[in-house]
Amino acid sequence: MRRLRERGARERRNLLAAASGVCVVVLVLPLCGAGCANVKPWEKDILSDYTMRPDRDSLSDTMYEHVYFTREAATGGRGVGGGGCGCN
Repeated sequence: MRRLRERGARERRNLLAAASGVCVVVLVLPLCGAGCANVKPWEKDILSDYTMRPDRDSLSDTMYEHVYFTREAATGGRGVGGGGCGCN
């Protein structure tokens, strides 16, 4: 009798694991496809606007690079000179 209860509990756990795996797949797959978009030629002027550029704020970029290169203790790759010690 005890073995039957343990077997039933094990089967319920396996069923629950399989159901949760299916739920994850059903929920995650649509989210992965949600980021894809086709841009029409007449919509590209909006994307090339100045406000859409990631480097439009030069002060913010300078501060970010200073903090990043100071933490990494290395410089280069972005036109910043220095010896890698963070003392630019």
